Amino acid sequence: MPPEDARQPLLTLLSNYLLDYPSESEMTARYISFVEENEDCFERSLSIGHVTGSALIIDNACKQVLLTHHKKLDRWLQPGGHADGDPDVAAVSLREAEEESGLEAISFYTPELLDVDIHAIPARKDEPEHFHYDCRFLLRSSGSDDFIISDESNDLAWVPFGDIFQYTDEESILRMLKKTQRILSS
Repeated sequence: MPPEDARQPLLTLLSNYLLDYPSESEMTARYISFVEENEDCFERSLSIGHVTGSALIIDNACKQVLLTHHKKLDRWLQPGGHADGDPDVAAVSLREAEEESGLEAISFYTPELLDVDIHAIPARKDEPEHFHYDCRFLLRSSGSDDFIISDESNDLAWVPFGDIFQYTDEESILRMLKKTQRILSS
């Protein structure tokens, strides 16, 4: 379990996010409370929920987003996964993006949080229903856009921004895409 100060960089990211997106204050405040109240928030063993990191990956041309068809959840989502004790959520996001996409060169488009989300994960086998407190970053493929499908996915696809509705109507993905388009146009 990381010491209490290991949570401070995440709390700083969340506070900065709150300044950038005050309309999302309810969810962000809930996330901050969770981190403050749970020293072991980065551990998967925390059965009520835990911190995760994910990434919206855009291609070299900044015209498409990479989605994964998640095996366990049977939905098109952004790559991401558990912190597994690592308090550096940006590093978690990058690691998961690399593992799940097989892309050889990915970099942060911006170091700030693109999005935060809290979502329920259904119970299965020995695991009760719990929450993922997800930190999401905007990454860009900076090399070849050729991906490799990992064991965690049924499929991967580069989806043009305008075709996202053919894959998902997930509110949080649509929210990330809107933010991405704003960032790219500024």
